[in-house]
Amino acid sequence: WEELKLRVRTWWVIAAVFVLALVSPSWAAVGIFAAGSFLALKEYLTLIPTRQADHLPLVWAYLAIPLQYYWVAMGWYGMFAIFIPIYAFLFIPLQMVMAGETKGFLHAASTLQWGLMITVYCLSHVAFLLVLPDTAVGSHPGNGPLLVLYLVLLTQANDVFQFLWGKALGRQKIVPKVSPGKTVAGFVGGVATTTLLGGALGPWFTPMTWSCSLVAGLLIGLAGFVGDVVISALKRDIGVKDSGRLLPGHGGILDRLDSLTYTAPLFFHFLRHWYY
Repeated sequence: WEELKLRVRTWWVIAAVFVLALVSPSWAAVGIFAAGSFLALKEYLTLIPTRQADHLPLVWAYLAIPLQYYWVAMGWYGMFAIFIPIYAFLFIPLQMVMAGETKGFLHAASTLQWGLMITVYCLSHVAFLLVLPDTAVGSHPGNGPLLVLYLVLLTQANDVFQFLWGKALGRQKIVPKVSPGKTVAGFVGGVATTTLLGGALGPWFTPMTWSCSLVAGLLIGLAGFVGDVVISALKRDIGVKDSGRLLPGHGGILDRLDSLTYTAPLFFHFLRHWYY
């Protein structure tokens, strides 16, 4: 009961911050999402062992956050799309080489680069939805805050649907060594329900047609499951139950954003390819 009260109280705080981001001017909203990426990366780096010699590359990793979100605020899609996967990916290992420490180099470089990808690059796609043009292809109206609401609502609903279907009908485990609570029935039922919800809400929240909204719902359902189990595998490898204590009753920020790390970039590029 105490944990339930903590969860509900924290959900209200999360909802308040989310609503504040949606009703703020675009530059302020982008700043709020940048702060979320900063907290996620900080939490990730507290979980991953780092080398003493890598203090300067870690600084550069943090500096990548304001740069990445600056491209978002400018609406510069080209630089936004390649800055971390190309420039940061190549630059940070160079800084590690300059430190002169070769022991553990591959592990340090790969874990830092992967952390930047999931906590900054993937999550920044949520913010870029806010700065997409107001008019999509075919004169369909576009609205950045509604696009973000659609993505986050379906991502969170997918987690809930998979949990409920799994509790109701779940018997066969789908990835027992990674996430024992995940079942085949929960996965299938959750994805199917999220697909239908996506199809129903898409024409109201996005410029997508009903058929495309169904595909987007299916994409979010599948990607949300993958994001959840990938972060679960990360935590099991490290040997922790929760990624942190930032959100009482929920754990850390990565525990709440795990599904979004996969759904955000996939939904963004699906929507942009067909409608922008």
